[in-house]
Amino acid sequence: MAVHFTSQEFKNRKEKVLMKMNKSNIDALLIFKQESMYWLTGYDTFGYVFFQCLVLDKSGNIILLTRAPDLRQAQNTSIIKDIRIWVDQDRANPNNDLKKILNELKLKNKKVGIEFDAYGLTGKNAILLKESLNDYCDIEDKSELISELRVIKSDEEILYVRKAAELADKALDEVWKNAKTGVNEGKILAEMQKVIFENGGDYPANEFIIGSGHNALLCRYQSEKRILSNPDQLTIEWAGVFKHYHSAMFRTIPIGKADPKHFKMFDACLEALTKCEEKLVPGNTVGKVFNAHAKTLDDHGFKKSRMNACGYSLGATFSPNWMDVPPMIFAGNPLILKTGMVFFMHMILMDSDNLLAMNLGETYLLTEKGNERLGKQKLDLVVL
Repeated sequence: MAVHFTSQEFKNRKEKVLMKMNKSNIDALLIFKQESMYWLTGYDTFGYVFFQCLVLDKSGNIILLTRAPDLRQAQNTSIIKDIRIWVDQDRANPNNDLKKILNELKLKNKKVGIEFDAYGLTGKNAILLKESLNDYCDIEDKSELISELRVIKSDEEILYVRKAAELADKALDEVWKNAKTGVNEGKILAEMQKVIFENGGDYPANEFIIGSGHNALLCRYQSEKRILSNPDQLTIEWAGVFKHYHSAMFRTIPIGKADPKHFKMFDACLEALTKCEEKLVPGNTVGKVFNAHAKTLDDHGFKKSRMNACGYSLGATFSPNWMDVPPMIFAGNPLILKTGMVFFMHMILMDSDNLLAMNLGETYLLTEKGNERLGKQKLDLVVL
């Protein structure tokens, strides 16, 4: 079996969920987030693009309702023993099968929590789910119940995060080796992915972001692949990924030569990252980290060019996004930082007036002493 954690680890996680369920006075939790299923049982699939639900009741019973292609997927990757299959057919409504499971667990007229905020629960399926359960049980949105537990990483998880960080560092070596005038962006991406896969890594939960020239000002992947010119600027955001755990990095690299404004923007980003590091410590609020980011960049005259968030939690995530949010680093976020949290902090400057970009991002583990930058590469502005 391709289960990535020890039995004791899964036992500890289950006990934590059951304790929170008891505090919330719910009798069962209907789990739709793939990240929750993976964390709780090891279940590893992209089958969540269809209806599937993991049921956990207060007695500790775990039942998975899924489609036939995921039967062996669950058997091979998870600790789930009870797997039910709903059958593909015209006008199939898997909620009928789900209600049979709830009947077996005697949940009629009981209080049931649901992970509504899940990519695996489409709007249409959520409507059908509510229609099916409205007169059956008392439902309540418990989208964050497991997510709040996942924010703090265990020792076993931290080992995977560290491995992901090593892979991210290797990928940056490939950027520095291959990014030069005349090279296609696709070549750079290929070499980055190659070194990650060859060293045991996984697909990222979303595409690497790459752009040069005018596209260097974009914060999302898009399909144009430019050939680097001279001079040019290359923006790239990527993650090392191991067992679905992500460690992200962000860089803007001048090609040929840097514009004088690039140096000013980089100095502001580096100072902002340093100030954020000072605030990213247990006991502080997430909002205070953002305040350090905003004040520093604003003081440098870049208020118009900065973003309204400067990072987010990372962990084990699935497509379509490696952002493991909440929490996100933005103004006023009251979440108290704790040991074991992992955050990617990105300092982003997009100067639309001059068509210049500068980005600097690193992943950090919160420790009892403060924090540790997991990437070991230099933070200097590298001009290739």
